[in-house]
Formats: sequence, structure tokens, C-alpha cells
Amino acid sequence: MFSTTIAALATPPGTGGLAVIRISGPKAEDILRALFVPANKSKAFAPRYFMYGHLVFEGRALDECMAVLMPAPNSYTREDVAEIQVHGGETVVDSVLKAVFALGAVPAQPGEFTRRAFENGRIDLSQAEAVMQLISASGKLARDAALRQLEGGALRFVRDAQGELIRLISGVTAAIDYPEEISQEEAVGEIAPDLLSLAASLLSACDERSAQILEEGLNVVICGKPNAGKSSLLNALLMEEKAIVTDIPGTTRDLVSGSVQIDGVKVHLQDTAGIRDSNDTVERIGVERAKKAIKSADLRLMVLDADRKPDQEDEDILNLISGMDNLYLFNKSDLLTPRHEDYFEAYDLPKEQTLRLSALTGEGLELLKKRIREFAGQPGQTALTSLRHMSLARSAAEALIRAANAMQQDLPLDLGAVDLNEALAALGEITGENFSERLLDEVFSTFCVGK
Repeated sequence: MFSTTIAALATPPGTGGLAVIRISGPKAEDILRALFVPANKSKAFAPRYFMYGHLVFEGRALDECMAVLMPAPNSYTREDVAEIQVHGGETVVDSVLKAVFALGAVPAQPGEFTRRAFENGRIDLSQAEAVMQLISASGKLARDAALRQLEGGALRFVRDAQGELIRLISGVTAAIDYPEEISQEEAVGEIAPDLLSLAASLLSACDERSAQILEEGLNVVICGKPNAGKSSLLNALLMEEKAIVTDIPGTTRDLVSGSVQIDGVKVHLQDTAGIRDSNDTVERIGVERAKKAIKSADLRLMVLDADRKPDQEDEDILNLISGMDNLYLFNKSDLLTPRHEDYFEAYDLPKEQTLRLSALTGEGLELLKKRIREFAGQPGQTALTSLRHMSLARSAAEALIRAANAMQQDLPLDLGAVDLNEALAALGEITGENFSERLLDEVFSTFCVGK
């Protein structure tokens, strides 16, 4: 337990209906009793009972409020915790915090409440990180992944790996301690294949692509030649008039951006200038920016005008995006006549990546959204989606492979044991069983103050 009592605003700063002030530590109850005057004396300060009353400090009323006392260990930090709901004005919050600090609390550092929850044994380090991932989740997919981690879902896999590794280390230790009973050949034959299997399992759980999409969203660029319907498609996907749409080619001269949730995935859309040769200086700059955006995107939506025959401009753009992740969209399907059917064959595009739609009428948009969502994918139940966790899992896997190789080369088992303990230590850093102050400072520095 910590000797200091910390306090902070647990809701975003600024004017609002309510603000929550959180206090945690040995003086939490004393501070609450010194400030809070309950309206109902008979139920005052009953554990986990929300009380209505007023805050009074040095004879001056600060606010009317709701308050709750949560005694240790049944609280977020496993310490005595008091929470006070006041009106969400900056002046009110400031006056209450000043009173709380005057009564013996100190300002909480970023993530200090969750850090205390970890150091007091309520959650492991991976669950602590999941708290911040949940707060900053950019979409339903990210939220669900954070909840799985907070509930121990994905990290059960790590604990299972630790258990398996401890079993294997025990086998190596037995062979080292009792060589007359267990030969090195027997130990290697039983242990090395399991080490390689465990290493493969750890590596397969490292889903860097999903981690990036969960954290940052999916970057999708709409590209094509002028007047193919790119801006109309952007507006249709965003369901707002974000980009200017006219019949004049080259209307869009710069990147136009917007974000949308597609079945739980945050998708960042960029409409680009129509790519073509131009004598207009501003349009040329827009085209260059479009090319850079195309190269850095996760997915490209190549818009083709289904009402016109393919030409050299189309070919140039198709060559530019060749080998990338693309969907090819024949727009203006509402204008199609039987004579247009021959045009599709001329492009020679993969049918599974080709869609027909009308940004004007909405035909084909739902199928397009489905394809974008399928491209984003979904992390598996055991997938690691934290970059820190993946780095440590890969380190553990590499140590396991080194140990297995050493055993198969008839090197002394003691050498393999060193690598096995290194792997176990790496897995322990994921759950927080092995940690340093530097590691904790790094993890919790990303948290907001009130959490």
C-alpha cells in the first residue's frame, strides 16, 4: 500500500454538466468526511452508497454534489477511494481540488490510479494497458479488443504459454540435475519439438497489421482520373457533402479527408485530385500529393468511369497502383447500357477485386463497405494487438528457437536453459511479473491524469 493520498479530476477538463473528482489512499475517507456534509445523516458514509449533500471548506460552501466512499480492498486501486460528483464548471472543480489538496492529498500523476491498481495486485500490467486502449479506442473493433485484453482473454494465451514453458524448463532442469536417469538425447527428443511449437504459436499471435488498424484506423484513398466520380463517392461514404462535386474535370485539387465507422472499424478516407498531366500549377501540386497519398494508404479505391471507354490516363493510374491492395470500382452504373459491357473486359482486372456501383444512387455502396470491412480483418481471440506485447513475444520466441537449436546441436543443456529463462522473463514483462520502474514509467506515461 502507498503512504500518500492522490487526487485528480477523473473527467475531461472544461465546462460540462458533471465533473468527477477521484481521491485514493489512506486519507481518502478523512478528506471526504472533512469536506462533505450529507443530507441524510442516517446513511452517511455507508460503503458504496451514493450520498447527496454539500461540500463545505473553512465555512464556505463549494457546491452541492453526490459522493461515494469505496473502502479498500473493494475499489479500483484496492485502496480507500472517494469520488465526488460536482457541477462541471472549471471554477467549481478548481475550488474543490484546492480544498482536497489542502486536506492532505497530492496531485495524481498520469495513470497513477491505474498504476496503483497494478502494484496493489488488482490487475496485471497487460490489463492496465488495456484500460488506456479502451479509453482511446477509435472504433468498436478496437473497443472489443481492449475489453478482451482487460478481461484477460488474449492474455490468457500468454499465461498458458508461461505454464507450458515452465513445464519445459522443469524437464531441462531434471535432465541437468539427474543425467544418470535422463540422457541429453532423451531430453532433447522430448523438449526441442515442443519449444519450436511454442515459438511458432507466439509468433502467430503477433498481429502487427491488426494492431495498427485498431490503434490508428484504416487509411483508404480514393483515386482515379478527373471526373470519374471520386468526390461523389467520398460524399456518399461519409453521408455528407464533404467534397465539391461538379461536371468540370479537375474540381478537386487537394486532398479532402473524412472519417467514418464501417462495422466497428474507423476508416480514414481521402479524396484525391484526378491524376492526369496538366499545365495548371495548382493542379500539378494536387496530383503530386495524390500520388504520395496513394503510396502510403492501406487500401486504394480506384474509381473508373463506367460510362466511358478506358484511356491512357486510366492505364497510367492502374500501372501506378499495380501490386498494391486495391479495389476497382466501375462508377456510374446507373448510366450503363448493354454497349458498356465490352469496356469491362478491356481493363482485365481481378474479378474478386472489382465492383460496380453508383455513387449517385447508392447502388453497390453497401457491398463496397462490406469489402472494406473484410479487408480490415479481425484480430483473433488470442491475437496480441499491443506493439509492446508483440515485441516481447517475438523476443521470447527467438530465445525458444535458440534453445531448441542448441539442444539439437548437442550443446550443453545449461546453454539452452539460459535461453529458456530469457524467454520466460520476456513473457513475464507482458503480464508485469517482471517489471522495472522504468518500464512502469513508460507504460503509464501515456495515461490521462484522472485514470
